[in-house]
Amino acid sequence: MKAEDAQALAGEIRRSVASGVVGRVEAVEQVLTSLVADGHILIEDLPGLGKTLVAKSFSRALGLTFQRIQFTADLLPHDITGSEVFDTVKATFSFRPGPLFTNLLLADEINRAPPKVQSALLEAMQEYQVTSERSTYPLPRPFLVLATENPLELEGTYPLPEAQVDRFLVRLKVGYPTPEEEQTILARRRARKTEAIEVPTVTNASAFAELQRAVEEVELGAAVSEYIVQLVRTTRSDPRAEVGASPRGSLALQKLARARALLNGRDFVLPDDVKAFAVPALAHRVIVKPEPWIRGVRGEAVVQSAVEHTAVPKVG
Repeated sequence: MKAEDAQALAGEIRRSVASGVVGRVEAVEQVLTSLVADGHILIEDLPGLGKTLVAKSFSRALGLTFQRIQFTADLLPHDITGSEVFDTVKATFSFRPGPLFTNLLLADEINRAPPKVQSALLEAMQEYQVTSERSTYPLPRPFLVLATENPLELEGTYPLPEAQVDRFLVRLKVGYPTPEEEQTILARRRARKTEAIEVPTVTNASAFAELQRAVEEVELGAAVSEYIVQLVRTTRSDPRAEVGASPRGSLALQKLARARALLNGRDFVLPDDVKAFAVPALAHRVIVKPEPWIRGVRGEAVVQSAVEHTAVPKVG
């Protein structure tokens, strides 16, 4: 797929999603870029801000199969992976797939799942397969997880392991709409006279997979590659950081920068593509030391400081 064709398709996807999601332009753009980069997404924000609507709108616009799992403390691994079921006719066991067997999975309130369930989800996110009994079953591709997490309500939750958090390509926030956007939300609800929101489908799974493959053809020059490495290494040398971003962070930033360039109609990456996703791609991979953390310093501040203090190369 050529860059101009990718840009045109991206425009159609944005318009389709906008028919369901009012405003949130930056969040929608970040989600689209992350999905095209074939990455899992963690949205950490308050309830009622449209996280589920964003996931459903993208699944419909992209023509992907969609499943939603409401994570709870009593969930078991086979509830999401599926299980072996005895067939009385054939007198054998057969595998019945669980909700993980989909293209786009909404993992709602992922931090409410117990460790064994999170482990099963981690295998799916990392290996694109599930294990049941002694057999493994491949997941359909694309397989993308959009997980949500409430940062305020901690009762009855399980902290996500660092290994699992690191598997998310980005951590995003949706944020509150502007007053004008909120008025539009109310007006649209009155006009359609139903809770259901219709989002037109503009592509399908195979065409979307082709769009994902086109990311691999985007050129990333030596200067920009060095810029990514220096940016990530700066997070490791920050005195407020216990642990900086890993090489997986460098790879994530490279994927996102190439995807952003493609969706903007370019077959080459600019430093601005890197800067646009530095915080979403790296902040959740930075562990802040206890004293700065108590003072309110978070990974976002460490990454933003790295962006400000890393020399930007001239590309042209």
